[in-house]
Amino acid sequence: MDIDKTLWERPEKTGGNMETLYKPARTFAQDVWFRFWRRPTAILGLGLIILLIVFAVAGPSFTSHRYSDQDLSFVNIPPYFTAQEYGGRYFYISQNLKLIEVSGEGKLIANIRAQKDDGQKKRIAFAVDGITLEIDYAQRPPILTDGPGGRIINRPVFFWNKTYLLGTDNLGRDLLTRLMYGARISLVVAFIAAFVNLVIGILFGGISALAGGYLDLIMMRIVDIISTIPLTLYVILIMVLLNSGFLSIIIALSSVYWVNMARIVRGQILALKEQEFVLAARTIGSSMGDILFRHLVPNAIGPIIVTATMLIPTAIFVEAFMSFIGLGVSAPMASWGTMCNDAIETFRISAYQLFIPSAAICVAMFAFNFVGDGLRDALDLKKEP
Repeated sequence: MDIDKTLWERPEKTGGNMETLYKPARTFAQDVWFRFWRRPTAILGLGLIILLIVFAVAGPSFTSHRYSDQDLSFVNIPPYFTAQEYGGRYFYISQNLKLIEVSGEGKLIANIRAQKDDGQKKRIAFAVDGITLEIDYAQRPPILTDGPGGRIINRPVFFWNKTYLLGTDNLGRDLLTRLMYGARISLVVAFIAAFVNLVIGILFGGISALAGGYLDLIMMRIVDIISTIPLTLYVILIMVLLNSGFLSIIIALSSVYWVNMARIVRGQILALKEQEFVLAARTIGSSMGDILFRHLVPNAIGPIIVTATMLIPTAIFVEAFMSFIGLGVSAPMASWGTMCNDAIETFRISAYQLFIPSAAICVAMFAFNFVGDGLRDALDLKKEP
């Protein structure tokens, strides 16, 4: 078979192909970012995380409500409701059989005081500027009538709640504001716990793998003992001892969730410590600390970063679960878990109070998992970019 020898000749350096021939190579960080950027789910997760951080940090500055403000006049008001138009005015019957006047823009004006509640006829009378309106709650759903025995008012108008964009809870607190402060709690706890677990896991796993022998055996048996009991149970026991609170959650999560990180770091360093560059570092007299932090950890940074990223959604979920069962932040501080707990009482009539914080937890966990998966693929140089 004849092969054209011109295919093996060195290309000539001309103005048109100089950039192609001498294109600078990407660094490791640039290559990781290039591979990460080509994964749509990873970019989506990164965008959601940025939006979540902005929502938590800057969001409360743009609302006039506080997470602890209560307005019992507007209890269990959904973000979207149907009002009845009467005489150019709009009236909404709340879940608690309150008559609330609404402006034409969807803002809540006032909770009209009831004049009479007839339990036998199941009617509640309200006086509105000399006019009597009644709620007949014998019907399902309750109806609004024009006075005793009057005609049924059936001119529905749909409104978005402009006063409380995501509605109110059973104490009249703004769900949007509480969601913002809950995001602060969840993100702060998650990032601090992930950082502490990262540091402890690298130190514990690195020292265990590098030292070897009986020290490695003893340190890994400690990890096995901790792993035999569910980590959530450890967190509950620690929080019971330290009492509920924000600091207790961080201490509890930072105390036990480093075991997976330690195992991963140990496995990576065991695979690297017999490499030639480590033997060369020992030959020139490098200390154990230099070998660990200047040679081994940087070469194992890929799995470490991915594991640290996966720790964040785990911490968010555990914090929400602890707050849900009453071991998290104390009232009236807002947390996604406490919001879910408060919504259990009114779930049948106001399901949105449970769905909104639950959706926030799901979005946060999906976002960090998407980023973690993207980093895992981007740091795996064996895969095609």
